[in-house]
Amino acid sequence: VKPAFSLHLKRIVLVTILCFIIPLLLFSSWLALYGLRPGPQARVENAVITIPRGSSIQGIAAILAEKRLITEDLRFSILAKISGYGGMLKAGEFRLDTGKSPFEVLKALAAAKPIQHTITIREGLRASEIAAIFAEGGWFDPRSFANLLVDKEFIARQGLAGVESLEGYLYPDTYILTRDGRGAEKIMSLMVGRFNKVWEEITAKHGDKPDRGKTVVLASMVEKETGAAAERPLIAGVFLNRLQQGMRLQSDPTVVYGLEHFSGTITRADLQTATPYNTYTIAGLPAGPICSPGKEALVAVLAPTPTKDLYFVSKNDGTHHFSETLT
Repeated sequence: VKPAFSLHLKRIVLVTILCFIIPLLLFSSWLALYGLRPGPQARVENAVITIPRGSSIQGIAAILAEKRLITEDLRFSILAKISGYGGMLKAGEFRLDTGKSPFEVLKALAAAKPIQHTITIREGLRASEIAAIFAEGGWFDPRSFANLLVDKEFIARQGLAGVESLEGYLYPDTYILTRDGRGAEKIMSLMVGRFNKVWEEITAKHGDKPDRGKTVVLASMVEKETGAAAERPLIAGVFLNRLQQGMRLQSDPTVVYGLEHFSGTITRADLQTATPYNTYTIAGLPAGPICSPGKEALVAVLAPTPTKDLYFVSKNDGTHHFSETLT
């Protein structure tokens, strides 16, 4: 009985080897032959790839192959799933070394930090100019920006319920951004969030919160009227004096903002063209901000220089002459 049992056991072992172990070894060798072999030859030491949100493993493999980081093969997807790295891959823009094996590429991509881009938005830019800067860098479609700019639900989610447009609320600053496919919505939320933070900082000591809308409108005018930091509080003081006395603000930048087509030189006809922004033809503030003011312009409106001046005129050197009368 024992020899027969022993023979039966040997047959079981042999069948197991033939049916499971050998195929497993062959599969492992087939997978290792791909996964551990260096990738295709490349002319550069590293490559930048962008993985869109919601990309599949197959989609990521195609992107990597296009940049000659791997050879596109069914085994890449298998390797990603078996290694566990497939579930760690994220959307974004990454820099990876070339000449690595598919397994090394997977491991590096799973741990890679997104590339950071530094973008500076200077004070005094219109929303359309801000959009152009980001659109030129491929950050988003300008149409999505334009839609969100006046989207009441989006504006309300930014804590600005009642504001008609985000013109003036896209805070000018230096931003460090990564490409993760969220485009205009992410960037605009970040910029408005920065505005909200600055607004809270500069109004924290005010017993009664200033009128945010009027402050931003006037600060945008101050921002466009001068590039000399020391003049901002004085220009704010002049504008506030004129408002108090019922005088028209007569600010050229507001006229320019309201024109659909501007030649580059303000004409008499421009000054007489009635728009909601032409402070030569309307009383009080224009219909809305004319640019994105910075912190200094906002502070200037909240803490203007005490003055009796009602007029200022350019000296053609970036500064102005201030006076109580026209003469």
